[in-house]
Amino acid sequence: MRVNTNGGGPRLSALKGRQVLADGVYEQIRTLIMNDGIAPGDRVNIDEVARELDVSGTPVREALARLESEGLVVRLPLRGYRVTELLTRDEVEDMYGLRLLLEPPSAAKAASVMTDRWAAALQAEMASCPVAPDDDSYEDYKALSAHDQRLHQLILHIAGNEAVEAAFERTHCHLHFFRLTYNQTSGVAALAEHREIVDAMIAGKPAQARKAMIGHLETARDRLLVKM
Repeated sequence: MRVNTNGGGPRLSALKGRQVLADGVYEQIRTLIMNDGIAPGDRVNIDEVARELDVSGTPVREALARLESEGLVVRLPLRGYRVTELLTRDEVEDMYGLRLLLEPPSAAKAASVMTDRWAAALQAEMASCPVAPDDDSYEDYKALSAHDQRLHQLILHIAGNEAVEAAFERTHCHLHFFRLTYNQTSGVAALAEHREIVDAMIAGKPAQARKAMIGHLETARDRLLVKM
């Protein structure tokens, strides 16, 4: 058997290069949407975006397909895509209603099955975002939002209910909340609330973890609604 030692050759390099391009285009379009570079409800002109990014239409279409799976754009029959509207007040309340059903019991369950390995994973996630953003830049708040999403998903994962974890993931709630609040979020308060939840879980206190999660979700909901 002859082993190829050249790393895959030109074909593999081309495939990797194409993936890097596709990922870059996706991130740029996603940033435009999240940062209101393309306004909610606006149609996405594929040719115009391709010209602006100096790429062909193919990676733009691939990026839009990925963004559709995240609920950030919707496909219009025979007309391409448009950016989804921001959540309404009723939709925010409904989404937090779902989270209040799913996450407090999951935090309690996670506390009851806590191990050293899971405690280390929670501490590592808290260390990934040690301080809140000190300005209203998109990149800073993107990091805080990503931490928030990872932590909540980790808690659901520790609790071990795959159906709940999948249901939460399908909502893409963090992306939608982020579009409403990224430059207004009370990051310091959110991180303090995260710490309270994590400390209760690591200490193996289910009732305290449940209570802390309820408080965090209700406070986050109210912070958001007061600005709408």
